Amino acid sequence: MAKLKLTKNEQKTQKDALKMYKRYLPTLTLKKQQLQSEIRTIEEKAKAVRSEKKALEEDFERWISVFGEKEAFKPGMVTVKNIRKGFGNIAGVRIPVYEGADFGRGDYDLYSTPLWIDLAADRMEKALELDLQAEVLDEQVRLLSQELRTTTQRVNLFEKVKIPETKANIKKIGIFLCDEQVAAVERSKISKKKLQVAVAKNDDDETSEKKAPAKKRTSKGGNR
Repeated sequence: MAKLKLTKNEQKTQKDALKMYKRYLPTLTLKKQQLQSEIRTIEEKAKAVRSEKKALEEDFERWISVFGEKEAFKPGMVTVKNIRKGFGNIAGVRIPVYEGADFGRGDYDLYSTPLWIDLAADRMEKALELDLQAEVLDEQVRLLSQELRTTTQRVNLFEKVKIPETKANIKKIGIFLCDEQVAAVERSKISKKKLQVAVAKNDDDETSEKKAPAKKRTSKGGNR
């Protein structure tokens, strides 16, 4: 850390820095609160999506078992060919947004497979789509949580370090400059007093010289 300069220029620099910290702190605090709220909302949404998927899978298992031909449906009959994503923005963070997916159907003989295979494939697509949606929501939470950590660090830095430190610096410089001003006044008084004493002494010397009696002049010759 650079040594603090106890000067008026440094005092102004510290005051400007304090104004900046105080100006940005409310914005950062608001961003932190917004991120926390958005993360909670998305986590709840992801939880609901996964609950829906679980219920669908359980119903799917019961539905297939009714036909007594469970082994006829193979998971590979439905595949994800393409995931469509857009992008949104939350509190300045670019996040992916799930917009849908394209699925492929495996080749199977329409005559040798049960009639319910197509319906089962439709349900499998729905389950896969819910899973993809939950994954995108998880990615949103990851990105927002990362930004939240950075924002929280900045809030703590401003609130617990920079602002108290800058205030202390301003106070330290103020005390030093005040002491310097008092010392300068005292030095000025002492110099003035010394000057007054010197002037008074000089006046006294001049007065003494004027009052001293003149020496008598003597003649070399005698009285005539």
